[in-house]
Amino acid sequence: MTVIYPSPIFGPVHSRRLGVSLGINLLPADGKCCSFDCIYCECGFNHDFVPKQKMPTREEVRQALEAQLRKMKAEGPTPDVFTFAGNGEPTLHPHFPEIMEDTLSLRDQYFPNAKVSVLTNATQILRQPVFDALCKVDNNICKLDTISPEYIQRIDRPNASYDVEKIIGKLKEFGDRCIIQTMFMCGEYEGKSADNTGEAFVTPWLKTVAEIRPREVMIYTIDRETPTQGLLKASPEVLDAIGARVEQLGIQCKVAY
Repeated sequence: MTVIYPSPIFGPVHSRRLGVSLGINLLPADGKCCSFDCIYCECGFNHDFVPKQKMPTREEVRQALEAQLRKMKAEGPTPDVFTFAGNGEPTLHPHFPEIMEDTLSLRDQYFPNAKVSVLTNATQILRQPVFDALCKVDNNICKLDTISPEYIQRIDRPNASYDVEKIIGKLKEFGDRCIIQTMFMCGEYEGKSADNTGEAFVTPWLKTVAEIRPREVMIYTIDRETPTQGLLKASPEVLDAIGARVEQLGIQCKVAY
């Protein structure tokens, strides 16, 4: 089933990677807005869910977030994390840096022990205000499924110019202020392999991870229904083997099946 999230606040939900997570969706509530069009996205393909509504304003986000935090303070549960995610790429919001400032302030006021996380495909990190805002969050979780331009174009399907080498260069500037997140999967798409678990993909990816030196790596596989048929989960054994190789680099790695 395709997942389209409410906006601007949803949850709290239990995240398999982050715990009790209060979702912040900066994108329209009736569709998808993303700079990628990944073939495995739980929100479906971009062209199937074109939104008619606008993105919430900065003030709408702030008011909705504070109202939910007041409720959680009175009734529970206590959030482990505030997570910017939802119907696409959160950093596309024109006031993402300002909304981040508001969120950090409200977090400190209501739940100072909670973390702030952003799930981003990293397409916007070349914009300095976005980069600077991501440097302020606790968990800056940046996608890097592969370093193969061909695979990125066919599987992640950026809808604008995308230079993976430039993105990697900027990810290196984050250093330990970022977490690398990678989707590993098997199967095929449009008659071609969608498998990025073989050595031709894993070895150069590991080399790049070693150069970026993130604080942590999160690797995972398909968990929900995808908008296209033919994709398969990577096995726990494969994921564990890749995770062990990340750990050998001296970088913490979390594996989600």
